[in-house]
This record gives sequence, structure tokens and C-alpha cells, in this order.
Amino acid sequence: MKKLIPHIRIENCKEELDFYQKVFGGEIKHTQLADGIEMFKGQEGKYIHAELHINEQCTIFFADTLVNKFINGSNILLGPELDSEEEITRIYYKLAEDGEIQMELQDTFWGAKHAIVKDRNGVSWELNYTKE
Repeated sequence: MKKLIPHIRIENCKEELDFYQKVFGGEIKHTQLADGIEMFKGQEGKYIHAELHINEQCTIFFADTLVNKFINGSNILLGPELDSEEEITRIYYKLAEDGEIQMELQDTFWGAKHAIVKDRNGVSWELNYTKE
């Protein structure tokens, strides 16, 4: 595993991201809107990804909540950036045992293998392996 990044899903992501930048400082980078991406049709204007780089050691990823029924407290995911396809596959299946797959392990438009799994303890993991 390369690093572990917290992911926060939040309503009105752009405004809230500005708020967190004022709180923690840092620089907002790599924002991506849902606009023009088929799998996010109907979510136009919402962030599907944004990063707050507070310093070299601390980055938080953000995105808009894309569900109609949002429950506070279910909006934080841990996002390990993994080292290999074998590692992401192994971790995905182990977390899925007695857990809940929220997004199947798949190739993405940003050149990664990606999945979201809630483990047996209710912890949500947004797994990512960027292909080289």
C-alpha cells in the first residue's frame, strides 16, 4: 500500500470544500465535475472528485453525495492507494467477505482499477490502483 487517503462525500461539495480550505489551509487541486461523463448522467454540476492538499503529508479527497437519501456519518471512506492489481484484488475480496460491495471492482475512465466495499464492521473502503 502506498498511502491511505480519507474520502469525504458531502452535499454542496464546492462550497464545503472552500470551507475546509479556509479551516485547514492548503490548495484545492484536481477537481472533476460529473458533466459529460455517461455513468454520472443526471448529476451535472456535481463534483465526482476534488482534492485538498493541506501539505505534503496530508491530502483529503472530496466528492458530492450522489444519492437521494443521505445519512450523516456514512459519508467518510478510507481510500488506500494500492501497489498492484494483485493487491487490490486480494483486499477487495477479503473486505467483501461478510461485507457489502457498493461498487464492483472495475477498470475506470481515469486509468485505474477501483471499487468501494463496506466491510463487516461498517467501514467503507474506496480501493484504488492506478495502472502505470
